[in-house]
Amino acid sequence: QGTVSRLIPAGAGRSARRRMSGGGGAGGGITQVYERNQEATIYVGNLDPKIDEEVLWELMAQCGPVANIHLPRDKITNTHQGYGFVEFKNEEDSDYTIKIMNMIRLFGKPIRCNKSSHDKKTHEVGANLFIGNLEPEVDEKMLYDTFSAFGVLLFAKIMRDPDTAESRGFGFISYDTFEASDAALAGMNGQFLCNRPISVSYAYKKDTKGERHGSGAERLIAANRPANEVLKAAAPAGLGSMPPAPAPMGGFGGGPITPAGLASPKSEGDMPKMPPNMPPPPNMGSAPPGMPPPGMPPPPN
Repeated sequence: QGTVSRLIPAGAGRSARRRMSGGGGAGGGITQVYERNQEATIYVGNLDPKIDEEVLWELMAQCGPVANIHLPRDKITNTHQGYGFVEFKNEEDSDYTIKIMNMIRLFGKPIRCNKSSHDKKTHEVGANLFIGNLEPEVDEKMLYDTFSAFGVLLFAKIMRDPDTAESRGFGFISYDTFEASDAALAGMNGQFLCNRPISVSYAYKKDTKGERHGSGAERLIAANRPANEVLKAAAPAGLGSMPPAPAPMGGFGGGPITPAGLASPKSEGDMPKMPPNMPPPPNMGSAPPGMPPPGMPPPPN
């Protein structure tokens, strides 16, 4: 457990790398992103540094024919950044891989697999549960598969000893909605998992004195968040931060010039009055009949 043997023959390494590279050249990687079948591509995260393209290729080939593998690498150290993308030759194999490989421990770390075409960013709403009294044989995949029946899980984590990597008997899970976490709490608290009754409760918040997740404030924020996300998604790209349109200008039949947000005065009585003992601004003083306004030269004789 925790290792994957390299089963690619010695002579197949270079040919496999050619398939993974996407054609080479400075623009090969960029072209590869646009030509990739997003519906048949999965995202693989939490990868150990010891995993390379060949190991990941051989692992994913157990689920179906692989078309391409891409591990983004650091330009200086040439080490991958802990995640990658695996493109299969058909969508059915990618869906099957997500069900089989998600939360599998690879080099001691549970990998995360999901569809890369899901552009919706899922944020934690605070629906975090504490799972206690776990058997040592319960790993991240078993925990994930057990509680994913109640809703979409954002993560499932078993707390382990940093030296021995053995389970400490408890873990945490997080749902994308409080409806799912409430259902999991009601359905799983006290139930047996690997012949041991587990305890399920809302987890304590970090940096707080005994405050748990699932409060009314968190639920209110979570209930209003989807509406805000829908509005942001509905806005055209690049127009989210544009200032409001200027007010229509007057003249040429457009009516008087009015600052944005203020109604046009309907009569002289609606005009704002000047403070007392303050001289009127230019072009606002009264002029005798037949004479030009103040500040204008008289007409030539």
